[in-house]
Amino acid sequence: MSNLNPVCVENLTVSYRQVEALRNINLMIAPGRVTGIIGPNGAGKSTLIKGMLGLISAQFGRVLWGDKPLSQQRDRVAYVPQRSQIDWTYPATVWDVVMMGRVKKTGWFRPFSRISKMKAQSCLERVGMGDLGDRPIGQLSGGQQQRVFLARSLAQEADIFFFDEPFVGVDQKTEVIIFNIFRELADNNKIVMVVNHDLGESIQNFDDLILLNKSLIASGTREKVLREENLSFAYGGGVSFYGHDAA
Repeated sequence: MSNLNPVCVENLTVSYRQVEALRNINLMIAPGRVTGIIGPNGAGKSTLIKGMLGLISAQFGRVLWGDKPLSQQRDRVAYVPQRSQIDWTYPATVWDVVMMGRVKKTGWFRPFSRISKMKAQSCLERVGMGDLGDRPIGQLSGGQQQRVFLARSLAQEADIFFFDEPFVGVDQKTEVIIFNIFRELADNNKIVMVVNHDLGESIQNFDDLILLNKSLIASGTREKVLREENLSFAYGGGVSFYGHDAA
């Protein structure tokens, strides 16, 4: 299947313990674009990703990539959850984490090939972590940890990339590295979706935006989404973002 197909979300509705988290979401996410998911706390941003991947059950709707449910094609997807969901005390090195991205291509309990090892090293170098392979992940800074998981996602050689708040607790250098890689992925016709809570200057790095507050408020280009009426409706009043150039 060509990776030029968009991901189509149709009437996606998700509830937690009978509390509606997402209502009737309809979207088309295009390849070759860096798409940001924005909205207030509790808006359902992380839930949207998990619902699309089938990691949580949907009450209604479906998510297709090509002619098949996306949940049946997760081997083509790289998903990096929020850092708060990762056990940083687990006794793994940077190298161990990145090699996890090669397991599906190699097969469980099979030795990694020389090509896989070369790919993993290349991914570490791409995120500026090539000399830290032996470092335990728990000894890294927040920005370094995020870069390691970015390297793992690159090692998967996926077609679709989901990142849940990758910029929380990272330094400016790491943010630049991450956005540069997002752009490279998009330029290679990958689908890149990023949950982002910051409406500051970094918003300019997204081609398209999805604005949520349990239902879909707006989606499309920055110019279309970052209108005062959309932001006021989503955030419930006055909200400031990075000047008029953000659009």
